[in-house]
Amino acid sequence: MNKVLVLGAGLVAKPLIDYFLDREAFEVVVSDLVPERARNLSGGRPRSRAVGLDIQDDFALASLIGSSDLVVSFVPYGHHPRVARHCLALNKHLLTASYVSGEMKALDGEARARGLVFLNEAGLDPGLDHMEAMRIIDRVRETGGKVVSFVSYCGGLPAPEANTNPFGYKFSWSPLGVLLASGNSARFLHHGREVVLPAEELFDRPAGISIERLGEFEGYPNR
Repeated sequence: MNKVLVLGAGLVAKPLIDYFLDREAFEVVVSDLVPERARNLSGGRPRSRAVGLDIQDDFALASLIGSSDLVVSFVPYGHHPRVARHCLALNKHLLTASYVSGEMKALDGEARARGLVFLNEAGLDPGLDHMEAMRIIDRVRETGGKVVSFVSYCGGLPAPEANTNPFGYKFSWSPLGVLLASGNSARFLHHGREVVLPAEELFDRPAGISIERLGEFEGYPNR
């Protein structure tokens, strides 16, 4: 049986935990700093176990990773390199939903040399936006077309009756993470030229997007 360790029992972990537990080939250990949150997500289901874990406790972390086949890290992105180094030392595969930091990217060569899968950017944004972009671009190319411009928008859009916070945003992940993301600079191509916007200019010139039957929205560059 494949043993999966899920680090972090926050807002985005439940669908993945359910996915694995719906398949008899997997056994899942859910860990969190708050044990009750881990228990709530595992729900006492067959082939599941909930444990408390301080991600900075290297001995406990290594013990859990060592007894797993696959590690899925939903802890704050700053802790991913710590998890990744343990996975390298113990020859375990690793998935995260976060953007690739320079520190994580530096581990790519060693992971490849060990035959390990270190898959990052596998959440909604980043993740599904990458896959949806390539689905559209590949379809255009397969039909003989040429992509001359491509803009992708991704965000948490609440139903009007649920739009109850000052951001007008549906927090499906860490609110702190949302705020921290707004402090990142952006880099993109525009008419073939690279454009770099420092973080303090991200919201200076929002793009207007009109969506039929939904209304008017604003978009800003991200990463």
